[in-house]
Amino acid sequence: MGIGIWELGLGWRKLTPMFRRKSGLASVFGSLELRVLEALWAHGGEASVRHLLDAFPNAAYTTLMTTLERLHRKGVLERRRDGRAFLYRPLSSRDEMESGLVTRALEPLLRSGSAQPILSCLVDEVSRHDERLLDELERLVREKRRQQEER
Repeated sequence: MGIGIWELGLGWRKLTPMFRRKSGLASVFGSLELRVLEALWAHGGEASVRHLLDAFPNAAYTTLMTTLERLHRKGVLERRRDGRAFLYRPLSSRDEMESGLVTRALEPLLRSGSAQPILSCLVDEVSRHDERLLDELERLVREKRRQQEER
């Protein structure tokens, strides 16, 4: 049996730089896809390829068109025909999309058994990142408990 990372004194925190991954929406979408989504959210409604072209001066029309089509096939954009062009709009806001990503990541972990390691990790990371976030987490827990008591 080989030597484990713990025997070498390489705890989780020391390993994470070796395994850097994109986080948030960047872990699901390519950089151009994410920039297109950002442009659509900023546009605040339906947009055609032509509407978005100014925001992408180095991108070809066909590249932008393909990216919008790919996002549509992924189920992220709704589209409708407008003459010879398509108009696209995001099906959800950035916050809704990020929340869905977190939910999809947590659900299988919570169903697998004990939630204690997940909760401990969350509290550790939140407190390490920002003390105010820890206060916000505590406020959210109190608010959720109050809502559940009212039912």
